[in-house]
Amino acid sequence: MTSRKKPANLIYDVDESPGITSLILLGVQHIFILAIAFVFPVLIVDAIGGTGNDARHLICMAMLVTGAATILQGLNKGPVGSGYLCPLVNGPAFLSASILAGKTGGLPLIFGMTFIGGMFEALFSRVAARMRAFFPAEVTGTIVTMVGIEVIPFGVKRFFGLDASHPVPDPAAVLTALITLTSMMGLTVWGKGKLRLYSVLIAMLIGYALTFFLGMIGPEQFKLVGDSPWFSLPAPGSYGMTFSAVLIVPFVVASLSSALKTMGDLTTCQKINDAGWKRPDMKSISKGILACAIGNFLSGLSGALGQSPSSSNIGLSIATGATSRKIAYAAGGILITLAFLPKVAAIFVIMPTPVMGASLVFAASFMVIAGIQIMLSRMIDARKTFVIGTSIVFGLSVDFVPGMYKNLPDWIQPFFQSSLSLATLCAIILNLFFRIGISKTARIELVPGVDSSDKVFLFMQKQGGLWGAMPDVISRAASAINETLEVAASKSITQGPLRVAASFDEFNLDVEISYTGVPLAFPDMKPSEEEILLSPEGHAKLSLFLIRWYADKVDLHTKDGLCRIRLHYNH
Repeated sequence: MTSRKKPANLIYDVDESPGITSLILLGVQHIFILAIAFVFPVLIVDAIGGTGNDARHLICMAMLVTGAATILQGLNKGPVGSGYLCPLVNGPAFLSASILAGKTGGLPLIFGMTFIGGMFEALFSRVAARMRAFFPAEVTGTIVTMVGIEVIPFGVKRFFGLDASHPVPDPAAVLTALITLTSMMGLTVWGKGKLRLYSVLIAMLIGYALTFFLGMIGPEQFKLVGDSPWFSLPAPGSYGMTFSAVLIVPFVVASLSSALKTMGDLTTCQKINDAGWKRPDMKSISKGILACAIGNFLSGLSGALGQSPSSSNIGLSIATGATSRKIAYAAGGILITLAFLPKVAAIFVIMPTPVMGASLVFAASFMVIAGIQIMLSRMIDARKTFVIGTSIVFGLSVDFVPGMYKNLPDWIQPFFQSSLSLATLCAIILNLFFRIGISKTARIELVPGVDSSDKVFLFMQKQGGLWGAMPDVISRAASAINETLEVAASKSITQGPLRVAASFDEFNLDVEISYTGVPLAFPDMKPSEEEILLSPEGHAKLSLFLIRWYADKVDLHTKDGLCRIRLHYNH
């Protein structure tokens, strides 16, 4: 793993350990958020006409498999695992494809095709590291933003207590959700130490207490807990697996959607753990996608639904300031244990709807802002504006105009089943389209004593926007070119123009300044204040020192009177 600079807002970063007691409490806090995803197994069972036993089996296997996959994702050594706290859940990426498979061949076909999807995801993980050009900041930032936005419909409906039996907002639910969310916000903003660390856990317990006193947790929920045994052995693989060639395309599309979501989530994990973050670490992301793929292998073999990262849990880790990978081990271990303890697991299954809603709104807030920050880490021009804006607009059309894409062929439906998958597809296609016509090298001639610094900065700003370069790198390069222009004018090193060629390839920015005349000598040390103020050479020496200081590397080559200054900037 590359070296990181710990952000000031983190209490425990990815490499630190909170201690055993805190690990358990933080793990439980994450499981409360993960438990919200138990709604997806129930939705699928209802859609395919399954039984209550089928739903309980899927939830039990979800605990077992997502626990194991969450631990794998946290590994930071070896070929598997991103090394970050990025819990997995039965997310919506596989929802449409799983319902289609379930209606065709029941649960065994869902499990078999989920296994096939895992195989494709594993293959994709092997090439992801070579595909960084396809996922610049405007694409990954859009994905992360849409990850947060996608949570909004689920969160807001539950915040207002809306479900099949409550088609209009329930005042008691709204009151509970408001108090729960306000508690989370207050403890996060004004809480110190442990209060901030466990802000969501404390607020959710307050929410549980309110729903109990308001009568929102009734006999049905208590019966579910009471009827559940204390101990039960899971039955992995009891349903078996079947396969269908017709369903390969829908599950490949679902797996690709899940892999792209993994890219966005892990990019967020990298950014929130490094104050000096500049770009996604694609090697770590590739290993993270492989961890998700293995999770889907295990899902197919054991009898669970498709896995993908839980964006809500990443939002939780941002809010609490605890991103230690050891929390992933704790949460994963607790989940696996819960698969053997149905009575304890039932406490999470009966989570009150308004408490779910408050938690999702809380987590989504952090994810949306994280995505915006990633997008703004690069310079934005008209091309990137269209990539970001158009992708978000069409992504949101899934939620704003329900049913618009329902008549599309079944094999492509997974890309249009959620705002995230459609926005991701649009962002990738538009990014490739708008790369047409962008030259990797731009040139300009500057006449010392005639051209001003404004010409330099406008040139570099324009190119930086086209390339999607980091503002800091472009600013440093522009300053170095401008200092060279000033030295050329003050020392009369050339009678002709300075020819500037700037080249960019996402990883590097290289600037070559060539001219015919006297070579420059770059000092290793900054001139003293007296020398700058009193010596006629002082200002020139300061400019030459700044040129070296602005660049990551400076080379000077001279041949037959032609001088070339090569400035390199890591990007």
